[in-house]
Amino acid sequence: MAHNLNYNEENKEYSFFSTKERAWHGLGKIVDQYPTSAEAIKYAGLDYRVEKRPLFTNEFANEDIGYVGNDVAYKIDVPNFYATVRTDNNAVLGVVGKDYEVVQNVNAFEFFDAIVGGEDGILYETAGALGKGERIFITAKLPGYIRVGKDDFIDQYLFLTTSHDGFGSITAAFTPIRIVCNNTLNAAMRNHANSIKIRHTASANDRLKQAHTLMGISSNLGAELQGLFNQWSQVRITDKEVKKLIQVAMAPNKEVLKNLEAGKMDELSTTYTNIIDKVYEYALSSPTQQMVTTAGTVFGAYNAVTGYFQNVRNYKDDEAKFKSIMDGTAKQRAQTAFDLCWNFSNNGANALILN
Repeated sequence: MAHNLNYNEENKEYSFFSTKERAWHGLGKIVDQYPTSAEAIKYAGLDYRVEKRPLFTNEFANEDIGYVGNDVAYKIDVPNFYATVRTDNNAVLGVVGKDYEVVQNVNAFEFFDAIVGGEDGILYETAGALGKGERIFITAKLPGYIRVGKDDFIDQYLFLTTSHDGFGSITAAFTPIRIVCNNTLNAAMRNHANSIKIRHTASANDRLKQAHTLMGISSNLGAELQGLFNQWSQVRITDKEVKKLIQVAMAPNKEVLKNLEAGKMDELSTTYTNIIDKVYEYALSSPTQQMVTTAGTVFGAYNAVTGYFQNVRNYKDDEAKFKSIMDGTAKQRAQTAFDLCWNFSNNGANALILN
């Protein structure tokens, strides 16, 4: 996969940094200690501003309107459209409408600092820019862990991406990651959203400042997940029930669910049944599924689905994997598994079909 990281010709560096470990094809700056937001924005090459500038086109005069030749040109305004331009190198990043609001890179970092009340608590791990700088991304770790049982720890990460080219919204997401198998446990609690999208309108900056509140991200969310996952680690589930949960969670449409309910297994596609077999094999055989917290538990069943997408499934490239886990099929299936586990833990095996 092409890395697509922005390359700064002036300082001969890629616009990317990571803390302690190399990432993204080993490019960019590696720092030993977690930086402050002021340091991170410089390490990542994101210390530039973007502004909207009026858009023009050229019209060439010719003999029909009184000029000789066709090499005389004059500017014509393009109404209601603007170019987004980096002020440091005048690179044109995109074309946007009159209602588009630029969210500066520094404002994206303010989102993270607001969550824990300043730079002392948030741990910036990676940040960078893609293309000419039209898209940026930031990942940071919240202090502390979600602890399940005695030895099962989950890191709490925040991710944010935004663009300056007019394509896509500002997206912020909360992504717990189980350390033992690097398994992203995307899940929306019933009274929280684990992600939020903000359009680039006049209220964008104000909404970004309040994004963590809208998402319900605080120490309370980590505590709620810790309580829930510990509860799930105490709820027993049989192998047969695990397979049923996997079948429902991985169902691509309602027709498959109907066939499952009717017991019409011969009408299920080979592709689907092969996926079920792989997830079920992971559920029973992965070493990370043999821990006290996961072996024969609802927490283990949930990890089986999320772990398949993280550690088993083949993707075209790392970017495709990232998109699937953050906002694609993997996220959707993980959320279905989360809801099924929630229902099972409260209502037993009769809750293994979602209508």
